[in-house]
Amino acid sequence: MRHLLPRLIAGVILLCALGGATLWLAHVRGWLAPGDDPWGRLDLGAPPGLFTARQLHALIEDPVACLAVLKAARVAFTPMPDRPIIEGCGFADALRLQGEKARFREPVVLTCAMAAGLVLFERQILQPAAEKLLGSRVTRIEDYGTYNCRNIGREESRRRSEHAKANAIDLAGFVLADGRHVTLAGDWGRPGAEGRFLIRLRDGACGLFKVVLGPDYNADHRDHFHVDMGPFDACR
Repeated sequence: MRHLLPRLIAGVILLCALGGATLWLAHVRGWLAPGDDPWGRLDLGAPPGLFTARQLHALIEDPVACLAVLKAARVAFTPMPDRPIIEGCGFADALRLQGEKARFREPVVLTCAMAAGLVLFERQILQPAAEKLLGSRVTRIEDYGTYNCRNIGREESRRRSEHAKANAIDLAGFVLADGRHVTLAGDWGRPGAEGRFLIRLRDGACGLFKVVLGPDYNADHRDHFHVDMGPFDACR
């Protein structure tokens, strides 16, 4: 028995090594889907895979790679000059984004990683869910803002919100090409396609962003999804 354990350990190590070598070969040969390649770069046009969230989150610390991802995906944006972070408020490596087929009422200012996440969210979560569940595309995203120098919940005793670094957005509603208007305030928790659509968005966003907070979290979020790329992880 004393000699069996080392052999088992050696066998496991050998299998892991062989598996790793096979995975690397698949990467080199281009056999893996972009989202399933642990060494691959984020592709905003590809369906989410096993490593999509990790690829997206890696852009938080690599703004050069982030801009390259946006350019490769032909995303239209305007770079923003850095605003020095003073007392927790300001931003760096941010850009102004109007949106793609689903456009914001006014361009929003966001960190590059947040912008990449929103493009991925629209292409791979929002529009497919709208077409499948509601039979129409989304043409406008209604939001409650991005950059705002404030604390969480606007309470003096709490730390700065990710909004204070342009690293968050509050999503309130969606206007469809057929004229329908779906809102968190009016449709969350209700039976029917609109309610299922919002749940699909929440679940899909949780697979991309670091934090997603909605009506199930607390009363402050009863009418919007807060999504951010901050240092914590939460899906409520």
